[in-house]
Amino acid sequence: MPRVSVIIPTYGRPELLPRAIASVLCQTFEDFELLIIDDASQDTTGQVVKSISDERIRYCRNEINKGGAASRNRGIREALSPYIAFLDDDDEWLPEKLELQVALLDQSPPEVGGIYTGYERIMSITGESLGKTLPTKRGDLSSELLLSNPLAGTSALLLRKECFEVSGLFDEELPSYQDYDLWIRISKAFEFDYVNKVLYRYYVHGNKIWTNPQALSKGLDIMVKKYCTTDFAVRKNFSSQFLLLGVMFCYGGNLEQGRKAYWTAIRLNPLEIRKYFNLFLSLWGEEIFKKNQRIETEIFA
Repeated sequence: MPRVSVIIPTYGRPELLPRAIASVLCQTFEDFELLIIDDASQDTTGQVVKSISDERIRYCRNEINKGGAASRNRGIREALSPYIAFLDDDDEWLPEKLELQVALLDQSPPEVGGIYTGYERIMSITGESLGKTLPTKRGDLSSELLLSNPLAGTSALLLRKECFEVSGLFDEELPSYQDYDLWIRISKAFEFDYVNKVLYRYYVHGNKIWTNPQALSKGLDIMVKKYCTTDFAVRKNFSSQFLLLGVMFCYGGNLEQGRKAYWTAIRLNPLEIRKYFNLFLSLWGEEIFKKNQRIETEIFA
């Protein structure tokens, strides 16, 4: 039985997938299986995977497109190992990632359910580095996670399989925020630790869930229903996310949805003037909104 099951969900990115696969196969820690879950891609994804000869690879294809959460869940169910790691098909691990995470999780007490790492943001087109983020939070993060997501995305985590048995799988009803939702649930039963190094690269491009405001809006609505209490700090967190969502909608020309997001932000935290300013700008149309965003940024920076 392999020590680690690595899960790569993929859909329609045959040009990016080889880089992700190669970064797993080049790990200094070699006792793993690699499950590639193809979410019914209608392209050369299957051929790309089958062209790579490595007995540790298992290729699984969904008959119909089910989404990233369902694909990751299939990988978890298929996994043979006590430890589970995820890699998005457009991200890339650095060679020591698994070795350092496994070593730390091996020596951690059972209440530590997962190990995360730092990451570097890379502009996909140019290869330019947009900055590095190192981890800072460890231990019981159940309160912290309601205020922010210090764990980052799925590519950062190595988790005990027991985490899913206790806390459940990814919520397939969520069109976004699936990882954040799962980290919150896991944090109620387990603690987290980290390797204080940049160990994966997150590539920034236009084909990500974070560039889809409709998916973000639906996901945020569900997250608010799940976790938004009367606690001011929690409401402030979600209010700030709706503010950013409103900016995304307005910049995309969808002023009606932008105003709806601003009203939700105000309802959750009515004490911040910035939201009223953005709402006011949105009433004057797309061009006025865009021209005055620079002023808004300078005022509220």
